[in-house]
Amino acid sequence: MDKQRAKQIADSPVMANVTYNDTAVYIQHVSEENDTVRIYPLGQPENEQNVSVSQLVEN
Repeated sequence: MDKQRAKQIADSPVMANVTYNDTAVYIQHVSEENDTVRIYPLGQPENEQNVSVSQLVEN
């Protein structure tokens, strides 16, 4: 996924089907400076992590 699309998804009120390592995730924030995103697996907000935007897949 590219940074612009990740930002669109994060800003949208509509939930998109995005995965990281075959796990459905929610995008919290997109970092403009270093092309990373703050995500967590759906239903597990306590498991936040920062990953490269290129590792996300929109299904």
